[in-house]
Amino acid sequence: MKNLPKNWIAEGLIDFEYKKYQLLAYLQETNQQFNAAKLYPMLGELIEHHRLLDDLKKGKSELSNLFPRVISGIDFQNGKLQYQPRETEGEIMQEIANITDFALPKFTEQIKKGKEIYQLVENQVEFEPVGIMPIYTREGFILVSRESKSDVHAFRYQSNFLQLAGEKFRSIRMWFVGVFQKSLVNTLEKIKLQLIKDIKELPNPATWRLHSSHDFPMEETLLPISKRLLLQHVSSNQE
Repeated sequence: MKNLPKNWIAEGLIDFEYKKYQLLAYLQETNQQFNAAKLYPMLGELIEHHRLLDDLKKGKSELSNLFPRVISGIDFQNGKLQYQPRETEGEIMQEIANITDFALPKFTEQIKKGKEIYQLVENQVEFEPVGIMPIYTREGFILVSRESKSDVHAFRYQSNFLQLAGEKFRSIRMWFVGVFQKSLVNTLEKIKLQLIKDIKELPNPATWRLHSSHDFPMEETLLPISKRLLLQHVSSNQE
């Protein structure tokens, strides 16, 4: 899978045609992933690339900070190294501006496509509790299944708060527990009871079911959507 380095616009040869080729090759790869309904990590990378270039265009970050620097001296009085950029402004800065103007709408277009696929997948999945839901929902299990398969992938989840820039954000951690075979006898409720038996530290866990009517990829698509839906449903009044 082709990756586009975070600092791609200022790395290596700074030439419009070369960077255009580099970008289009990456976008072709993201297109292939999206056509296979594989959303992550590509969609997240595209959004981050767009954000960085948009900040650059709006002057929120300095072009000169993109370039590698060399030590030009030592400030003994303050105990600091002194740097100078390897590149100068002028034609190179204009070339980067041209690349940015070309790349931003390309990223926007591809992000739109990824979000449309995401919405399509999210609209067709079923997300619901399994059994009686306890008051405490910050920890528990999620059972992920697909219509065409009898496999039920079980994950444990834990929700926490992150403190960033003075604000609290809820996060979700998920880790794989095992694969069960769903049948007329081995129902989701029985799978839940088996999980409770195996993992005794959660005697009355919140348990959710995410079911897809289509055979979408598990790792790249269904799990990221599971995390998003869990974030929407876990109790927000417990810290």
